[in-house]
Formats: sequence, structure tokens, C-alpha cells
Amino acid sequence: MYQEIILDHYRSPHGAGLREPFDAESFQINPTCGDEITLRVALDGDTVSDVSHETLGCSISQASASVLTDLVVGRSVTDSLKVLAAFQEMAQGRGQVEPDEDVLGDGVAFAGVARYPARVKCALLGWMAFKDAVARGSVVRGSEIRHSEKEGA
Repeated sequence: MYQEIILDHYRSPHGAGLREPFDAESFQINPTCGDEITLRVALDGDTVSDVSHETLGCSISQASASVLTDLVVGRSVTDSLKVLAAFQEMAQGRGQVEPDEDVLGDGVAFAGVARYPARVKCALLGWMAFKDAVARGSVVRGSEIRHSEKEGA
């Protein structure tokens, strides 16, 4: 069952193709295997309004980016980072962490990856790009807000 979920997301990745407008972009590469991702995040206040990505690599890295898109779009940045933390804990848990399907949805399909250290980085690639892009987007948004406040004063 889990293998089918990964293959479905690989064959028809959600969020594939870089879209505009976006608030921040992150490029990440897994030097171990050569997987790459460029991920864009659009924020509407504290809400993740869109995630788009261009991913080159194995089925795990591509499917994981697709699942990430489903799990974070429409959520607050804070909630999205909690989902990221749960996914990361599961992926790095060496098979000892029981994933919470209510939190991770299709992300639980990647629980088996934890037993293969070389594949953990593949599964986490998109998530690390998301974390980086959200941080960049928040910095940009914060400076826009501070700039607007100065103009209004």
C-alpha cells in the first residue's frame, strides 16, 4: 500500500512546475545521489498559500515533495513547520518512530525509508528546501512590514 502511495505521487506529483508569484525560493541538492530540487513558497500573511517545485531525482525525493505540497498548502507556517518536524522525526527515527497518520497523511508512506540511511536524505530533500524557503520568505515579509511601518509613520 505505502509503495503505491509513493509511486502515485511520483507519477503525478502535486505542485510540480515552478509557479509565480512566490515569496521565496530554495535550491537544494543531495550530494550523495545527485537529487535536486528548486522549491518556491508563496505566503499570504502567515499562511502557506502555494508550494511549487521542480525536482530531479529518484522516486522518493520527487514523491516526498509532492506529499509535502499536500500537507502544507493552506496551513499556517507554524503548523507547517510542526508537520515538517513530525516528518523529519519519522524519517530519521531508524524505524523506531510510529508515524501519526492524522498529522502526516500520505507522509506515513515514507516510514520505511527510515531503515535506509542513504534514502533518508532523499525523503527529506524537499522538506529542507521548504524550511529554507519559508525562512527566506518570512525574512522578506518581515522587512516589507517594517518598511511599510516606516512609510506610514
